[in-house]
Amino acid sequence: MNALLPALTARARATVHSNPDAECRCTTSDAVLAERSDTAAVVRHGATVAKAHAPGTDAAELSLRLAAATRLGGTLLAPLDATPVTLHGRLVTFWPYGAPVDPDRPEAAPWEAAARLLARLHRAPVPAGLPPMRGPAKAARAIRRMGAAGPHPAAEPVLKAWAALPAWARDEADPPPPRALCHGDLHLGQLVRHPPDAGSWLLIDVDDLGAGDPAWDLARPAAWYACGLLPPEEWSRFLTAYRQEGGPAVPFDGDPWPALDVPARALTVQTAALAVVKSVTADRPLDEVEQAVVQACVRMSAEVP
Repeated sequence: MNALLPALTARARATVHSNPDAECRCTTSDAVLAERSDTAAVVRHGATVAKAHAPGTDAAELSLRLAAATRLGGTLLAPLDATPVTLHGRLVTFWPYGAPVDPDRPEAAPWEAAARLLARLHRAPVPAGLPPMRGPAKAARAIRRMGAAGPHPAAEPVLKAWAALPAWARDEADPPPPRALCHGDLHLGQLVRHPPDAGSWLLIDVDDLGAGDPAWDLARPAAWYACGLLPPEEWSRFLTAYRQEGGPAVPFDGDPWPALDVPARALTVQTAALAVVKSVTADRPLDEVEQAVVQACVRMSAEVP
């Protein structure tokens, strides 16, 4: 990682400077946006973002996902080039910079925009050959990380809630039909405004894009609402906008929970497992939000015979 970040920044600079019309202030515009050796490293230089994808990322699958983002440019942020390059053994892609959601202004969170984008994504045709949506795979990875982190008193109810999920939600079987084009890892950090000053909201991060149950993309806000972490009015705004845009994951009216229950439980378990990992790694107790998702797993595990 020490060698990767400078090289990644240099490639981002070279990409910006290859465009004679690009405005760039080299002394002030470098920034590391993400840095994790087991997942992605992301740097910004001016108006360009360079992303080194996780080790072991499949080049053919990533290319299919990049091609889908290019075709759906009004819904997904389109890459600057649909062909990844290799840098220090990692696949690297280049993107235009978009302004993220402001975490200090939760009242301005673009729930309606996120819902409309998801509905449009879910209605789009699934490109031929596109791999499965990786949401269940990420949930299973969180469970493995929890097991590797070491003992914790919250692990037992999390594992019991996990075991009660159907095989497809644990990434042990194909999801039930019908399948749709899914983002796979929807949260507010996956939205940017492009152009940054006055552009439209777009979805970013194609690493988990694929065919699957579209309810998975609604599962994180649904789980937050069920855990008391998302106010009812914000959940209502999100769900209403999704339905009005013709999203297929839930019925147009009536109770959405028969469609959302399994994915919402899976995302709750995933979030709780990662909370346990953070608690063990930092040798600290669970914080209030982490306790809420673990308690949801306790309730779910109590329902298991």
